[in-house]
Amino acid sequence: MTPEDLKHLRRARDLIDREYARPLDVPAMARAALMSPAHFSRQFRAAFGETPYSYLMTRRIERAKALLRRGDLSVTEVCVAVGATSLGSFSTRFTELVGESPSAYRARNHSALAAIPGCWAKLVTRPSRNKEVQVTPAR
Repeated sequence: MTPEDLKHLRRARDLIDREYARPLDVPAMARAALMSPAHFSRQFRAAFGETPYSYLMTRRIERAKALLRRGDLSVTEVCVAVGATSLGSFSTRFTELVGESPSAYRARNHSALAAIPGCWAKLVTRPSRNKEVQVTPAR
């Protein structure tokens, strides 16, 4: 992979990070990377370790967790706010990545995260499809 390819892939990843709540599909992401959809998908996975769609869903779930922790929106409102089109698919993906349903996550006490800076809370609560070792704050 060339440095130029990586530059284009980062442009597409930045698009996903910025526009996660709007409808995005692989062809739109590939256009941002100036690649064909099939080539883009292969290169994205090689560079970042997951498919473009998986990365998009991880961003959406990450944002959903933050909105659910606030507690002022219903699960349906959070689903719509993060760009998911189906409550059932959203709930299934959320449960798959987080390990509990959105309703259970919303109902849980999140006061322990209140004292943690947002950038660290984001790292600690980041959903992971690969189930790598989770970072836990030092005591």
